[in-house]
Parts: sequence; C-alpha cells; structure tokens
Amino acid sequence: MTSPTSPVGAAHPAPGSSLTAARRARDLARTVGGPPVDVLVVGLGATGAGVALDAAARGLTVAAVDSHDLAFGTSRWSSKLIHGGLRYLASAQLDVAHESAVERGVLMERTAPHLVRAQPFVLPLTPLVSRGQGALAWAGFRAGDGLRLAARTARATLPAPRRLSAVETRHLAPALRPTGLRGGLLSWDGRLTDDARLVTAVARTAAARGARILTRVRALELTGSGARIRDELTGEEGEIRARAVINACGVWAGGLVDGIRIRPSRGTHLVLRSERLGPLPAGLHVPVPGETNRFVLVLPQGDGRVYVGLTDEPVDGDVPDVPEVPETDIGFLLDVLGTALDVPVHRDDVVGAFAGLRPLLDTTPETGSGAAPRTADISRRHAVLTSPEGVTTVVGGKLTTYRRMAEDAVDSAVATHRLGAGPSPTASVPLVGAAPPHRLTALPAPRHLIRRYGSEAPAVHALGAENPDLREQVLEGHPVTRAELVWAVRHEGALDEADLLDRRTRIGLVPDDRAMALKAAREAMGELAV
Repeated sequence: MTSPTSPVGAAHPAPGSSLTAARRARDLARTVGGPPVDVLVVGLGATGAGVALDAAARGLTVAAVDSHDLAFGTSRWSSKLIHGGLRYLASAQLDVAHESAVERGVLMERTAPHLVRAQPFVLPLTPLVSRGQGALAWAGFRAGDGLRLAARTARATLPAPRRLSAVETRHLAPALRPTGLRGGLLSWDGRLTDDARLVTAVARTAAARGARILTRVRALELTGSGARIRDELTGEEGEIRARAVINACGVWAGGLVDGIRIRPSRGTHLVLRSERLGPLPAGLHVPVPGETNRFVLVLPQGDGRVYVGLTDEPVDGDVPDVPEVPETDIGFLLDVLGTALDVPVHRDDVVGAFAGLRPLLDTTPETGSGAAPRTADISRRHAVLTSPEGVTTVVGGKLTTYRRMAEDAVDSAVATHRLGAGPSPTASVPLVGAAPPHRLTALPAPRHLIRRYGSEAPAVHALGAENPDLREQVLEGHPVTRAELVWAVRHEGALDEADLLDRRTRIGLVPDDRAMALKAAREAMGELAV
C-alpha cells in the first residue's frame, strides 16, 4: 500500500508533492512559451487532476491548468460519497454500476483508504414506505452486495446489508419518528472524508511524479497543439504548447470546444448543526414520496455538521462559477426530511447550503419531438470525444469513477497523437497519505488529522512543535486547527483565504463560521512570505 512517495509516519510531506506559490511560479515560467509538454490538461477538478496523474504516471510530461483553484467547481459540491453503483442497477445501467463498484474498491482498498471508509446507512420503513417498496429496496441492497462481490471488494471493507428491528433502527437513527416505524434496512457504501481533499491528494500525487499543477491559469483558447492562456494573478497572456490537449472542464467543457453539449443537473445539499438532529451513528436514506428509486440522504460529517441532500434539477442558461441554491430546493429537502424525522427541522435551522452542477452529456437530438428526459434519468456514463482539431474532451461520469475517466481520456489522447506511453498504472498508485488502516491507526497524531491527511498526519501535527498556537482550533466546535491552514499554504497550493476556508478545509460551507475563521486564514497566508 505505501509507496516511496508516501512514507508512513514521516514528519515531512511526501517527496516532490508540495504545491506552493513559488513552485507554481517556477513551473509557469518554464511552461509558458517553453518546449511542448506531452499532455496539457485543462481543468483541475477530480477528473482533470486524475488525468494529470494518469499521464504523469505513464512517464509523460504534463502541465495542468485551472482558471481558479483545485476542486473549485463540481468536485467540491458532492455528497462526499463513493457510490457502488446501486442506483445504476435499478435503471439497468449494468456497465456503469459495475464500473462504480470496481472504482469504489480501488479507492477504499488501494489508492485512498485514508480518505474513503465504509459508511452505514439506514432506510427507515415508515408508513410512507409500502411493504412492496421495502421488498424492492431490500432486493436492491442485496444486488448492491453482489456488485461488491463482483468487484472483488473484501467483506471486511464493506459489511453485508441486513434487516433491522424498529428498536435497532431507532438506536442507529434516534431522530426518526417512532410512530408506525416497522424497522429498517441497513446498507453500506463508501464515504469520503472530503471530496476537495481527494482532489488535492490526486493533484499532489501527480506533482510528485513531475506534473506541473498550475492554478489561477485560464485557458482562453484551445487547439490540438496547445492553448492560449492568461495568468489570472498577473494578467499576463502566453501560450502553452503540447503534443496532446485534454479538456476536463466538466460543465464548462463546451465553452472551449465546439460541438460539446452539456445538460447540467443541479444537486443541492443543506448544512445543519449536528445538535439539531442529535446523535446519528448512521446516515439515512429517506425515500422521496411518490418515487420508487430516489432518496434524500442525511449525512453526518463528524465535524459538528450534517449534510442533507440532494436534488436533481436541470439547469438552463449560462453556467455560473458558483451555483446558487434556490429556496425551492431547500423547501423540497426539508419537506422530505419531515416525512421521517420526529425532530422538526425548520428553515432557520439551515446554517448553510451548497449546490453542484453535474456535467451530464446531452445526447438528445437537437431537432426532435417530445420533451427532453429528466436529468435524473440521464445516464451517468462518461464519454471521451475528440474534436476535428484533435482536442480530447472527457465529460459525464461522476466523482466515484474519476480515475477510470482519466484513464480512458489519456488512452484516447495517446492513441490519437501516438504518444510513447504504456497502459495506465493508476489503479495501484497510492495517493499522497495512503496507508493500510492498521498502519494509520498506529500513527502518533490525533484521529481527526489521520482521517484528513493519512500518513502525513504526524507531519501536520508536528507543526505544533514550532508554534503551540498552531494546535489550537480555528473555530470553536470545529476540529480544523491552525496547523492545517499553515500546511495548506506550505504544501497544498493554497494561494488565498478562500482556498483555505472553502476547499482545503470546509469551514466556509457555513457563512457565519467562515466570517469567524477569516482572521486565522489571513494570518496563515503570511506563510507565503516564508
């Protein structure tokens, strides 16, 4: 599991993996106007960072740019789940379901066991869930366990589903309304500590293999041989030459390459304080009334917050950098929550909300009759497309399958441009911080740091030896320490306060918390001068 770039328990970052402002400046200077790289990647969400790692792991020279920060777009707005494909089984997308289960196993057992762990979920059998619906859900969970087996994921990694009595159900989810509760169904899936942290780990692993990770660099125009770019920090423009160009811009992919039609779907989550719902040893699947295969998820985060999501609504018009959350989405989620909980949750209890836009590939004919399908019904298959100019675009898919999407995109670019590279090795490349669970639990560092940094947790914790103030929490009631902010500036490419609060940590998901933590973030940014 461990690799030469990820020493377990070392009090320093993995060699070559540190992303800093100084490294960005050096890499940008030698890339713009310099010799062509083998692969230029545009977009540094999960898929783009995955493409950078995949290409670099094959020995190719790589530059990867993003107009904003790592995980600035869709990749930080997910449910933080690594799905096994159960939903796709129900819609007969067997290939997508199997691919999801395989990639879940890769993350949990090989590449990122420090960031992905098993999450229990309870589906309560309330009076609104008929016995037929309950039987169908149970059959689905059993089928999902079959996917686990087919993907060769160990039972120790993901326990078996089972039926629960009403007493057991209430023990795992005390907030449920007891009236009419017949019991529940317990299932397991993969759960990320944090989606933006996954992207950061992927990008740093790519950097350790030589990839040039260039945030705040906007691609103004793409061709088959490179891109015209602008440094968003200085306003200077230039050209990056490349033998192959891969467009991994997600919902923005069509803005750089003609002929790419994306049908964005908005997924909204609410943020609640944990004390509002009380202890939640398990997450919840709350059935959406009137739907046979759709649930609202209640996701305890372990940091004093609970996420409730998610919606699946089409988005028309221009794609914003940061999607807004409409009140209709908030009302829908609260209404569904109210069908199952004994604890009333009101609008005033919502301390934050976020929405992500899924980059679904629009395959409906441009001239046709009839209404377009709901975004909830559009396939989550990904596609790799090559433009007449030779630009490779990867679209569709989902967070769970980012690695496979990246592999397919690099395969296509290698074949199209006849690059000298072998097959992808990334299914067995541990990300920065990865180590077997038994090694992680023995590390001399606080548990919350191990869950976020894996084998690098002792190095983060050791910053407190330099300055004891760094071991203090940034915000009362939230586990993030000042040391984590300093670590993000020194090693994770954070360039401003928003990078720290909104992506390297998730303090910014609650506006009031963000305001209170801003002073600490500004103090940490002083590290740029070190």
